[in-house]
Amino acid sequence: MFNRVDGKVQSWRQAFNSYRDIRLLYIFLLGCSSGFPWVLVGSSMSGWLSDSGLSRSAIGYFGSVTVVYAINFLWAPLLDRIKLPVICQRLGQRRGWIMLMQGLMLCATVGIAFTNPALSLLWTSLLALALTTFSATQDVAIDAYRIDIIGDDKERLPPASAMSVIGWWTGYSLPGYIAFHYADVIGWSNVYLVMAAIMGLMMVFTAIVREPQTQREALQKMAEEKYLHAFSHTGWWQRVVARISVTIIEPFAEFFRRNGWQLACMILVFVFFFKIGEAFLGRMSIQFYREVGFSNEQIAEYSKMVGWIMTIIFTLIGSAINIRYGIVRGLFIGGATMAASNLMFAWIAITGPSETLFLATILVDNFTSAFSSVAFVSFISWLSGRAFSASQYALLASLGSLGRTSLSSFSGQMVDSLGGNWALFFVITALMVIPGLLLLIAISTIFKRRERATSPDGHGSNVPSEPQ
Repeated sequence: MFNRVDGKVQSWRQAFNSYRDIRLLYIFLLGCSSGFPWVLVGSSMSGWLSDSGLSRSAIGYFGSVTVVYAINFLWAPLLDRIKLPVICQRLGQRRGWIMLMQGLMLCATVGIAFTNPALSLLWTSLLALALTTFSATQDVAIDAYRIDIIGDDKERLPPASAMSVIGWWTGYSLPGYIAFHYADVIGWSNVYLVMAAIMGLMMVFTAIVREPQTQREALQKMAEEKYLHAFSHTGWWQRVVARISVTIIEPFAEFFRRNGWQLACMILVFVFFFKIGEAFLGRMSIQFYREVGFSNEQIAEYSKMVGWIMTIIFTLIGSAINIRYGIVRGLFIGGATMAASNLMFAWIAITGPSETLFLATILVDNFTSAFSSVAFVSFISWLSGRAFSASQYALLASLGSLGRTSLSSFSGQMVDSLGGNWALFFVITALMVIPGLLLLIAISTIFKRRERATSPDGHGSNVPSEPQ
């Protein structure tokens, strides 16, 4: 599965037939819920802060509230083990956690609507931090839901990742279009009240989807028994220690044990570095559009609406290519072309606000993002075990978020240090992809070597050991 599907190159018909599965609709709906909060603390908030007269550095630093996405793995084990009373009994463990977080996000969104960043930036920041914390927790449950409902159906992994990405961009782009299209007409405070209503719609989606059936509890019980065997006798305190160990330690210990320390560390570093350049660009894109001379309406039409449509098309194509040729190739193509798309923004910075060039740049950017996102989500989903899907996926995804959120918080300061030279800024972001590509080559080499070593005929099976 890592290089090909079941060791064979599939036909295009087989690749697209992989989408005939109701589970993919559920993944799409929850993907919308995952992408939507980024409208509230990302593009729309950047637009509101810019209209309020805040500096580039302040806008960049405000984005640090999203750093919680980088540390949600710390409490992810709780979502694997704890069933919330009443709500999880009614909806199931995954949907129960999702629904609770969505309700809390709705409250935070209404709170933000009644603040004024120009006068009370602290309160806006605190509410945004609360919102991102609820959103990061929701993401843990949604990612685990996707892995659980697909299970061991390897052929559905790239389509599931694609529908997750399409859902994410739908939840991000369509509300983002509404926000920017009407911001000048109704004001940002009223925009956030509209966004609160959309959050209510996301809660309806959660009620519609089906809870996955898994062997998670049985696998966790087996892990707990292994820890109990380490004691000479079994008492109440040994069982407590075993349960805590399985909840906190085993999800991460199993990941390192299965991959080995060298490969595990290389994977973690790769995940951290892979999308840093894209994150630096994304953090400052709205500010860049404004300074170049594009209006809110143009941003809504090109960056949000056209970008959303193109993302759907390119994600479907990208996932089909990943199914047919393999995840690693998709990652490498996506990473290399990501750098090229950043150079398109440098071109805009040099030539000025050309709508034709803006459209071409959005097309290229969404094309490259589709390739990289589908392969990236497939890659870390494939690496996540079945007993601790929430914890292990959160560990990998949060490391990616750490690179995209914590480091990219300095994006505004970088532009300022370059004297507002946007073209040079985008060239630097293009070069940031190189370390990730070099690590990807090394990781692929190790996997191929292991496959050859474990294959009876010495030629490899193209399928590394299955996560447990």
